[in-house]
Amino acid sequence: MSQQRHGSTPGEADGVPAFPDLPEATIARLPEYLRALHHLAETGAETVSSEGLAAAAGVNSAKLRKDLSHLGSYGTRGVGYDVALLVHQIEYILGLDKNRAVCLVGVGNLGHALAGYAGFASRGFRVVALFDADARKVGEEINGLIVQHIDDLQRIAAEESIAIGVIATPPGTAQPVADALVAAGVTSILNFAPGVLSVPANVDVRKVDLAIELQILSFHEHRKASLTALPGGGGRSAPAAGGEQEAVGS
Repeated sequence: MSQQRHGSTPGEADGVPAFPDLPEATIARLPEYLRALHHLAETGAETVSSEGLAAAAGVNSAKLRKDLSHLGSYGTRGVGYDVALLVHQIEYILGLDKNRAVCLVGVGNLGHALAGYAGFASRGFRVVALFDADARKVGEEINGLIVQHIDDLQRIAAEESIAIGVIATPPGTAQPVADALVAAGVTSILNFAPGVLSVPANVDVRKVDLAIELQILSFHEHRKASLTALPGGGGRSAPAAGGEQEAVGS
């Protein structure tokens, strides 16, 4: 059952680009589709409709079909999408077949929790090194890895072919750590420290700021309270644009 033009695999299709130029919003949703597909596969499902997958991923089915069409995946009328094939397609596009090496800098409370998370390996990532500038933390073992001093970053990054660095340091040290990661050849950074990093154009940065997410949720709470306070507004909540309420950032 083919889900692509000419039954091809991404990167091999006649009519599907060697590597599709995906919209940023689509890229952000692909991991949600993959998470839902993995869950479906674990329950024994072999196929899934666009409506079923959209509901599991928290998006509308029209948006999902458009996103998957960028991959050359169109499903089969009356049957839906082949779960295993779609997992393969999305993992290929996300580069999860590469088993990428990741390092983490900063093993405070947050960094310690991230270093101990066992879910990275099952999603195509190997955490190969932990770093900190605090001599009291150097030498500590976390989840089978020994914390190294930040001064050893360049050497270990080269030895382990580290492509992705995670910053879990206080805000004041995030930029120097980013500079050190870039100097060590790391070209993708996941930053948990508040603030904006300055990096070269060839380095991709994703920011996770929990305080900002809470502030966004606070806005929604404020809006709901304001609507309830309006005359005749008891208990009402305004529908999201387009009639649906997706998770923020989806």
